[in-house]
Amino acid sequence: MAEPEQSLLDAFIDVYMSSLKYLDEFVSEPAKEFHLSFEQYLILREIARHDQVTLMDIASQRQVTRSAVSRQIKVLLRQGYLRQQPDENDRRRLYLIATPAGTEAERVIRQRISRRFQGWVDVYGETRAHELLNFIRDFSQVTRLKK
Repeated sequence: MAEPEQSLLDAFIDVYMSSLKYLDEFVSEPAKEFHLSFEQYLILREIARHDQVTLMDIASQRQVTRSAVSRQIKVLLRQGYLRQQPDENDRRRLYLIATPAGTEAERVIRQRISRRFQGWVDVYGETRAHELLNFIRDFSQVTRLKK
């Protein structure tokens, strides 16, 4: 590796160690009071926003396996944030429904996340926020293409 690339790699590693690896913690913090991960919150949000959501709907939308979603949903069910309701026409099909506790948790967490995000926009400005979002989208696309 040439010297300019090596120093760029070193700078990337420094930023990762000092900032990026804590991003998940920063994003997850608003859901901690409810004993939820950010992933679990996102699933709860999807269910609270839409009717007749199934485990397969979530797995398809996220492009992950059913078992990956099932593990997250089990936590939400166990904590009383979701319940399952069989389809009247096909009892094998189970709809996921937010309980009143789940609806309230989703509302509170959404408000906290919105305040945090607005804090970022206030500090960096809307233009930089859009630039960062576009960079992350590009990075994700390139990373997926290389797999």
